[in-house]
Amino acid sequence: MSESRRSFAIYAITKHGIEIAKRLSNGVSNADLFVSEKLIDQGPPRAKSMPLPMGPTLADRFTAYDCHVFVVSVGAVVRMIAPLLKNKKVDPAVVCVDDAARFAVCLLSGHVGRGNAFTERVALALGAQAVITTASDVAGTLTVDILGREMGWTLDDPDRNVTRGCAAVVNETPVLFVQETGQPTWWPVDKPLPVGVRYATSLEGVDPDSWEMLLIASDRDLQRTHPRHWDKAVVYRPKSIVVGLGCDRGASAEMVERGVAALLAETGLSPKSVKAIATIDKKADEEALLSLARRHAWPLVTFTADELDATAGIENPSEKVKQHVGTRGVAEPAALRASGAAALLVPKRVYTEPDAGRAMTFAVARIPFPKRSGEGEP
Repeated sequence: MSESRRSFAIYAITKHGIEIAKRLSNGVSNADLFVSEKLIDQGPPRAKSMPLPMGPTLADRFTAYDCHVFVVSVGAVVRMIAPLLKNKKVDPAVVCVDDAARFAVCLLSGHVGRGNAFTERVALALGAQAVITTASDVAGTLTVDILGREMGWTLDDPDRNVTRGCAAVVNETPVLFVQETGQPTWWPVDKPLPVGVRYATSLEGVDPDSWEMLLIASDRDLQRTHPRHWDKAVVYRPKSIVVGLGCDRGASAEMVERGVAALLAETGLSPKSVKAIATIDKKADEEALLSLARRHAWPLVTFTADELDATAGIENPSEKVKQHVGTRGVAEPAALRASGAAALLVPKRVYTEPDAGRAMTFAVARIPFPKRSGEGEP
């Protein structure tokens, strides 16, 4: 469920529909029940009265819920919601249930809006048959547009190559999944890959012309490093890197923001793959770091000087830094400790700006994820 939406809005306009809606509202959590005002006396005490026609009510509440469940015919619902639709990135899920509760039909936002999952929940609560028409779900294959979402993965560009990728997978044409980083459970580890899909852990030796589509889990700037691969790829961004930071007291939030952006770009890493930022506990109240964390929703992780100084893998130790803060480094050991990595992906770099009077340090480590077992390289 999104932070600003409730889970379910349930609508009923007939006697049978009200009974079904009551059963459903008892079987799912965080639901509001709307009943035709003419039949409100037959609804439960918590039911909300709804004037007919339903259009104004829907227009006012359409974006307030993750899923709208109508005990109403599909045709009527299509006509009611049509003027409210924007795009699949923001439209809520819509499910229709017939007046005998035999079927729960996913009508809208099956993947991105989690409509298919909501439909399954509705069907389970009512003992109904879930009706899902999304090709990849019916075929039991990869759902390209939401792959890895439950693990925090995001699409690098939701509008780029995704439709082509979905079609390639559903049509069982040659597709290569290249996993440079990220959790291995994007597909069940004990289940064979779908027909047509192969697996690799590196782009080395991969000829993009040999594949209909490439699905790539990476934190790198592939457009710059592998333009031919990027051209026919759907790129996923796992939360796979930790940025270690240090800065002079009073460094401006704007300088730190620009510095992190510039150094990520310079090192060819995507900000969409940042899992957290890390520093020494003495900087837990540094406004520049707090501002960066708030702006990007990156957790700020801190460690004591002793913890940082005891960290293995520091590449640029400094006795001068230790004299000031009690540890031979801040950015490098903070990135290593917060990520669990044994080695740095990007050693310490220093960033400042003319007339800033302050500087920041930057280092990156990649989270060491386990590998999929038993998957052959192409």
